[in-house]
Amino acid sequence: MSWPPRPPPVMPSSVAYGTWIPDAEAPSFSPDALVLAAERVREPAYVVHDARGAIGVGFGGHVAPATASATGYPVIGIVPPLYPEWLGDRSFTERYGVRFAYIAGAMANGIATPELVEAMAHAGMLGFYGAAGLPAPRVAEAIDRLHATLTPQGLPWGANLIHSPNEPALERAVVELYLDRGVRLVSASAYMGLTPHLVRFAFSGVRRAADGTIERPRAIFAKVSRPEVTERVLSPPPERMLRTCVEAGWLTPDEAALAATLPVAEDVIVESDSGGHTDNRPLSALFATLAGVRDACVARYGYDRPIRLGAAGGIGTPAAAAAAFGLGAAFILTGSVNQAAVESGLAPAGREMLARAGIADIGMAPAADMFEQGVEVQVLTRGTMFANRARRLYQLYRRWPSLEAIPDADRTKLETEILGASIADVDAATRAFFAERDPDEVRRADADPKHRMALVFRWYLGLSSRWAIDGLAERRMDWQIWCGPAMGAFNAWARGSHLEDPAARGAEEIARNLLEGAAIVTRAGQLRSFGAPVPPAAFAPRPRPLSMPAS
Repeated sequence: MSWPPRPPPVMPSSVAYGTWIPDAEAPSFSPDALVLAAERVREPAYVVHDARGAIGVGFGGHVAPATASATGYPVIGIVPPLYPEWLGDRSFTERYGVRFAYIAGAMANGIATPELVEAMAHAGMLGFYGAAGLPAPRVAEAIDRLHATLTPQGLPWGANLIHSPNEPALERAVVELYLDRGVRLVSASAYMGLTPHLVRFAFSGVRRAADGTIERPRAIFAKVSRPEVTERVLSPPPERMLRTCVEAGWLTPDEAALAATLPVAEDVIVESDSGGHTDNRPLSALFATLAGVRDACVARYGYDRPIRLGAAGGIGTPAAAAAAFGLGAAFILTGSVNQAAVESGLAPAGREMLARAGIADIGMAPAADMFEQGVEVQVLTRGTMFANRARRLYQLYRRWPSLEAIPDADRTKLETEILGASIADVDAATRAFFAERDPDEVRRADADPKHRMALVFRWYLGLSSRWAIDGLAERRMDWQIWCGPAMGAFNAWARGSHLEDPAARGAEEIARNLLEGAAIVTRAGQLRSFGAPVPPAAFAPRPRPLSMPAS
C-alpha cells in the first residue's frame, strides 16, 4: 500500500473558487464575529480571505467568476444551510413521521411519563413511555391515554419492553397487552438474547404488499452495548424460535416465513455509558465496533432495507450530540437529562438533586431486576446513600447462604440502617407481593433460602426507586435515581442560563437546545475545516429560550 503524496503546507486560501461580492454586510474576521457566524446555521456561508490572507466568513451577496471583480473576496469554500432537522438519517424521520432525529428514552417505573411522551410527539420527536417495573393496569391506562391524545393526530409514540429473565410470564403479559392495545413501537432494553415474546411482537402483522415490498407495522428499537447482542437483534430469528411462535399461535406461517428474511430490529440504539443498566463503554469506541457488526449482518443476509444505528449515553451537551451524529448516528436518544425535565415522573426534590449533580456524582449499584446475576445500574450518589447500601446488600448475599446465617450484628445493621424494617416484615411483604404477581417466586423461595434472601434484598432495591418517584421524605437517603455522566455535563453547560433552573427544563426545551447547539457545533467544524480561525466558544453554544428567534 502506498500513501498519497503529502500536500504542500499551505492553507486552503491558496485556492479560490470564485469571488464573493458582498451586499451591505461585510465578511466576519474577528473571533467574536466568527462565533456569531457559526450560529447562523440556516444561511449559506462563504469562506473567504482578504488581501492579507486572513480567513473570514460572509453571508448574502453573490459569487462571481474569480476574475470578475477586484473589489470582492476570493472564495475558498461554500457551506450550505444546515437545519437541526437535517441532523441524522433522513430515513429515520421519514419512517416514523417525525421532524427531528431525536428520541426521549423510556425511563422505567413511569419516569418517562405520558406527559413527556406527548411533549416529544408535539415537538416533532419520538418518546417512549417508561413501562418497565409497572403493573399491567397502570401501563394499560397510560397506553390508552397516548392512543387517545396522539394516535388520532398521526403522531408517533412508543413504550418500553424490558427483558425479565426472572419473570418470563410478566414479559409475555406486557407483549400481549401491547398487541391488544395496538402499540406499534417498542424500546427493548436489557436483552442479552432473543426471546419468543420479543420475536412475536417484532413480526406480528408483517406482510408482503401488492407491490412486493414487505410491510412491518411494528418496530423494535433494540438497546445494545455488546457485539454479540447486536448480531442477534440484527439477524433473522432462529428457526426453532419461529417454530415455537407458530406452534403457540403467536405468528402465522406466512409471518414466520417473512421473519426468516428480516432482522428482529431495524433500529438499534447503541447505548454507551448511561444511567440505569449500562456497560459503561465510551460511545466513540462502541459505536464504531457495533457499526461494523451492522455492516457485516447487512452483507451476510443481503438486507435491502435501511438498518439504522442510533446513539445513546452521555448525550447532555450540544457537542456530545454533534459528536454522535458525526460518528454516523441515524438518531440520538437522551435519558438522564429528561429525568430532570418537568414532565418527568421523578419527584420535584429528585429533579432538584439531579440539577446539582456533577459528572463525578454517579456510581454503580446492584440492579433490582437482575440482582442475583450481579448486574448493576448507574445511579446518582450525591445526596443519597443508596449505592453504598445496595452494594452492602450484595456483599451479604454473596457471603451468606440464607437470611438466618447472617450474624446478629449484621442483621441489626441491615434492619436499622438499610431496610428500615425487620427482616420478618420485609419477608412477609415480599411473599404477599409475589403471591399475586408470580406465585412461582414464592415456591422458589420456600425451596431455596438463597433465593428467599435475594427477594428480601430486592424489596429494598425495587422500592428505593419508587421512594424517589413518590418523594418519600423519610427515605430520602435511600432514593435510587438512575443517572449517567450526561447529567453532570448538562448541568455544567446550563449553568448561568435559563436552563439552570429545574423549573425551566421542559423536555422540548432541552431537546431543541441540544439539537440547535449540535447544528452550531457542526457548522463551526465545517468552517474550521476551511481554515477559518473559529474560536472555542463556537463549539460551546449557550442555551436560549425557545421563545428567542433562531438564527
